[in-house]
Amino acid sequence: MKRARAPRCGRMIQQPDTMNTRQLLLATFGLLIAATLPAQAQTFPEKPVKVVMPYPAGTGPDAVMRHVGERLAKVWGQQVVVENKPGANGWIGLDTVNRSAADGYTFLLVDQAIMSLHPYLYKKMPLDPAKDFVPVAPMYSTNYFIAVAANSKLKTFADLMAEAKRRGSPLTYGSSGVGGQLHIGGALVEAAAGVPMTHVPNKDVPQMYVDVSEERVDFAFATAATAGPLQKAGKLKYIAFAAPKRHPRYPDVPTVAESGGPADLQVSTWIALFAPTGAPPAVVNKVSADVAKIIATPETQEFLANIGFIAWSGSAKELGDTMKKDSAGYSDFVKKFKLSLD
Repeated sequence: MKRARAPRCGRMIQQPDTMNTRQLLLATFGLLIAATLPAQAQTFPEKPVKVVMPYPAGTGPDAVMRHVGERLAKVWGQQVVVENKPGANGWIGLDTVNRSAADGYTFLLVDQAIMSLHPYLYKKMPLDPAKDFVPVAPMYSTNYFIAVAANSKLKTFADLMAEAKRRGSPLTYGSSGVGGQLHIGGALVEAAAGVPMTHVPNKDVPQMYVDVSEERVDFAFATAATAGPLQKAGKLKYIAFAAPKRHPRYPDVPTVAESGGPADLQVSTWIALFAPTGAPPAVVNKVSADVAKIIATPETQEFLANIGFIAWSGSAKELGDTMKKDSAGYSDFVKKFKLSLD
């Protein structure tokens, strides 16, 4: 007689729902991460913060960052180190930040052209500004003057156009590097004149303006912050302002349109703070808010106005939206003028 087979106990035990367990663990992990974000903001910074910029010392962005950095250091109780990394049309500075740890202790101060124009201007890019960096805080915007030597016979934009067409050899215009706003401004003047001009890039911006003042270069686009000392010393003069209306601090300088040029010849830029992608959101938000507060103070507003800049106290989202809008505009600009750089 065969013995009855005992039932297999395994069939009687209900297996745990592994999917629900996994979801629970993920949810718990997410809550733990979320709980650390405010703590990161509360304890930040616990060591010096570094700001890298692709500009030499003594330029407008450098002066503004050092002003803001000194005030951030007082708020944070930690040093803000400004590191100048000029060269390679801005890519040395960007690469330095891109290779740094995305821990919220390294930031990038950079301009509109590098972030919004270069992706369309260059055939090959070592990195993607829109993907490799996140917006943190805008600081200021500015339009550019057209500067010539103080003793130059050029007194208006119309004079510049006439000289370009009359002279047997091309006029020369300076810039701080290929693909920057000063280069683009000169290219627009060249297009307006309808005759070839020669671009003279110079990574040393102060020296570029010395070259203009001594007539080794015929003209250059200039901000009041960088060219201001030579202009005030009577070695440079501004013949036009590439903006819709006159600068409030330089009311005697006509706009390009008022000086005999096209109304749409406007050259402007903004300077803003970015972080490498992956930086802690809570830290990005804190830095954004702290910078905005400093930019909004009467002291900083006056500091920026005195060197010809317009304060821009905005959010990270506002900066990101502006960058996207500018990128679309530059895409059309590059196609219109058939610009391309290797």
